[in-house]
Amino acid sequence: MTATTPATVPGVYDIPAETYHADPVPGGSLSSTGARRILPPGCPARYRWEADHGTLPKPAWDLGTAAHRLVLGTGPELVRIDAAEWRSRKVKQQVAAVRAAGDIPLRPADYDQVRAMAAALRSHRIAAALLDPDRGDPEQTLIWRDLVTGVWRRAMLDWLRHPGGGRFIVGDYKTCRSADPDAIQRAVHTYGYHCQGAWYLDGITALGLDPAPAFVLICQEKEPPYLVTVAEIDATALRIGRALNRQAIEIYAECTATGRWPGYSDDIELIRLPAWLENRFLLEAS
Repeated sequence: MTATTPATVPGVYDIPAETYHADPVPGGSLSSTGARRILPPGCPARYRWEADHGTLPKPAWDLGTAAHRLVLGTGPELVRIDAAEWRSRKVKQQVAAVRAAGDIPLRPADYDQVRAMAAALRSHRIAAALLDPDRGDPEQTLIWRDLVTGVWRRAMLDWLRHPGGGRFIVGDYKTCRSADPDAIQRAVHTYGYHCQGAWYLDGITALGLDPAPAFVLICQEKEPPYLVTVAEIDATALRIGRALNRQAIEIYAECTATGRWPGYSDDIELIRLPAWLENRFLLEAS
């Protein structure tokens, strides 16, 4: 598919990230991120507002986005701003001009850091093989239709491997504070990566790219020595993620049909103190 073709049929599309995030499907589609916005601690109203207005990029995301750029070989350009402090008017104008052009401004230390991160990842045997440019393509978009509800679904994969040559593994690159397996387990729960994994795998199978793909997280620390852990999310976690995705799709379908996108609750909610505080109070009062 060409980047200018509206996504009107299921398939694999090579489109810019900004086109993907603006939703390339006429009439609208649901992404994994959107599905997670719909479910608690989010709500349909929160999802609808963000889908209509977009989310502004945050400077805190620059490092992770820059690492993606060097690791995946695609995305906004990295521009080194040769000033450790960005307080002067001249530097602020330079930084603003880089952002306005859609590129990422980086301090010298950050610029060197992401280059070191990319080098460390390329030295990791498994991670380097999963992101080998001779075996796949970066940031490919999957568009398919949910058979139960008719909802259009979409996903932009960090890396889509070429068919053939062994197990079909979908690798998603994450920068993190800690690549320790226990920390990854907490991150999977906190950020819903099990939902993301199930979503991506559904797209792969729905489009007939592979009947039994696997999903792994390629987690890399943002501090030296930039350690890398490749972690596969297990079948139970993916089953839970798929069940949560189903809830989100059903809610999205109903909201789309009715035009009503509710907030957290339509009733008066009874709020209790945390159980541990209640228990301590009762213990001290007895």
